[in-house]
Amino acid sequence: MSTARWDGRTIWEEDGTIRVLDQRRLPHEVVSVELDSVAAAAQAIRTMQVRGAPLIGATAAWGLALAARDDPSDAALERARTLLLDTRPTAVNLQWAVERGLGRILPLDEDRRAHTAQLEARTICREDVETNRRLGDHALGLIRARAQEVAATPDSPLQVLTHCNAGRLATVGWGTATAGIYRAAEEGIPLHVWVDETRPRRQGGRLTAWELGQAGVEHTVVPDSAAAHLMATRRVHLVLVGTDRTTAGGDVANKIGTYGVALAAQDNDVPFYVAAPGSSIDFQTRSGGEVPIEERSGDEVIWVEGLSDAGSLETVRLLPPDSPAANWAFDVTPARLITGIITERGVAEPSTESLARLYPDAAGRG
Repeated sequence: MSTARWDGRTIWEEDGTIRVLDQRRLPHEVVSVELDSVAAAAQAIRTMQVRGAPLIGATAAWGLALAARDDPSDAALERARTLLLDTRPTAVNLQWAVERGLGRILPLDEDRRAHTAQLEARTICREDVETNRRLGDHALGLIRARAQEVAATPDSPLQVLTHCNAGRLATVGWGTATAGIYRAAEEGIPLHVWVDETRPRRQGGRLTAWELGQAGVEHTVVPDSAAAHLMATRRVHLVLVGTDRTTAGGDVANKIGTYGVALAAQDNDVPFYVAAPGSSIDFQTRSGGEVPIEERSGDEVIWVEGLSDAGSLETVRLLPPDSPAANWAFDVTPARLITGIITERGVAEPSTESLARLYPDAAGRG
């Protein structure tokens, strides 16, 4: 097993190549792979070597740049569009990044397309880091206020619950739901994070817990089914989750299980906030019922991978041999269960009017 320490990068340029952290190998190995073609970028997205809506968008932008490098013709770029958009249907950042890149390069002569696509991919990556930093500043204000509200003593930690991974690993930098957590830790605000394991791929237990540990943030992994109990016994002060697609009306598609967490939060008067960069808000989709929900292979439910006592990665079967499994990757949390949506432009109410006030340019195109 690799003992290398993570340097915080998820996608980067190195010696003229594009590399990504292979998140399927975490937390047991820290290894990267090269993306040498649009097909490799699409495969990385499809197989979840990269995952998280903002990072999927950044990877798609680089995939488009690789496509333009290899063949800048209209026909080849249309094939690249189809290949990338067919990888994962729910995260809107994928479509956003592909259409933004094509909008920049298709009007250009073919000999200018590859360079422009490369510049656009770099810009999308830089913007993601800055967007999440600003989002984290707004989240920090909420965390600071909530900590002051519930603290029994100045040293009492704020108890935050999160679901899936909306951290640095899901973005180019900072994370979305974790951006405020990292800012609060830097400021010295005492906090503890309850990390939902997030079956079946365990992005919470494998990824969120690992990156929080790398950052020195106090945390505890719990089964998804424990979240409601923690809230009912007053051991959660705040819920922070991410989003793969937020509709114009404020409904939120996020990792399967988020809806149940929101129901428990409402029943126990726990504030439930969603961290949503503008690139994850889909003003062309009015409500959650219109969001395509990805269904993945049942093998992700049937089989589980882990580290053996001997130090080797092993895959074992959990279910009876004759039992099939269904695997919906996302669910939709309706706006009525959401306290607020944290964006890089401020905190919005989960409503058409409030989101449109923050993003009048995008809302006008919805």
